[in-house]
Amino acid sequence: MITLTQLEYIVAVDTYRHFGKAAESCFITQPTLSMQIKKLEEDLEIIIFDRSKQPLIPTDVGTRIIEQARVVLKQSDEINNIVKDHKNQVSGMLRIGIIPTLAPYLLPIFVGNYKKKYPNIFIKVVEATTDNIVKLLNKDLIDVGILVTPLHDEKIIEKPVFYEEMLIYANSGHKLHTQEKITVQDIATPEIWLLSDGHCFRDQVINLCSYMGTADSNLPFHFEAGSLETLMNIVDREGGITLIPELAKATMSQKRAYNVKNFTNMKPLREVSLVYSRHFSKHKLINLLWKEIKESIPKELQDENRGTIVEWR
Repeated sequence: MITLTQLEYIVAVDTYRHFGKAAESCFITQPTLSMQIKKLEEDLEIIIFDRSKQPLIPTDVGTRIIEQARVVLKQSDEINNIVKDHKNQVSGMLRIGIIPTLAPYLLPIFVGNYKKKYPNIFIKVVEATTDNIVKLLNKDLIDVGILVTPLHDEKIIEKPVFYEEMLIYANSGHKLHTQEKITVQDIATPEIWLLSDGHCFRDQVINLCSYMGTADSNLPFHFEAGSLETLMNIVDREGGITLIPELAKATMSQKRAYNVKNFTNMKPLREVSLVYSRHFSKHKLINLLWKEIKESIPKELQDENRGTIVEWR
């Protein structure tokens, strides 16, 4: 008979692709984990993991079994959640993944109040790019992601929270400071600084202005940053422009906010959502998280019709 424990073990090995690390994550010894997986393989008369490869990988049939095991384990968790809901209990662990262009501006707004309201929820937050958050969701290493949508991924459920404007951040000596009208075409220039590959905000900027790079850049050196704060510091010192999301402006000093400009021909928006697997089991916790963020964000940012959503995929 297949046990939930055995399913937890094969999922752990698939996640870490290493018996020792998987055993550590399950708080058991490696021989115990290996023995249970071997017994499962013998009972099913199939091989789940190809141990000849390093790192080890699942066999074709093993991959299918592991995918189903993840579903079964999540559905098993749902039984506990049903009982908690019946008893009106709000507790458990909520593992959150959030993208770097949101984390420093959004987390401080809601996470403290969320924790105070629900002290029995243990919150673990990891900062990662969108692609990595999706991978973590698929491997059940996090419960929910906070990122920019749409993803166009049928395995992921998207729950939009707010819509923030994409703004221009320009050096104080840049021509945009005195320019009465600023269009999207004005930022399609070699003077624009971009985040590095992997950041969805970079792809949104490229989609917005159709800027794909040029050999005759007017910038003093080539640089792709990993954070918006770094980009703004570079703009302050070296010149040029970059784009920032609306929440970034809220934490700025008045002096730095002077460098923020709006487009006059359109209001480009990015849609920020909670995303989670279709087999997600912690529905109550995520609904409370969604509600807390909504209550913490200005009402005008919750209006989808305030501008034009710019996709990044």
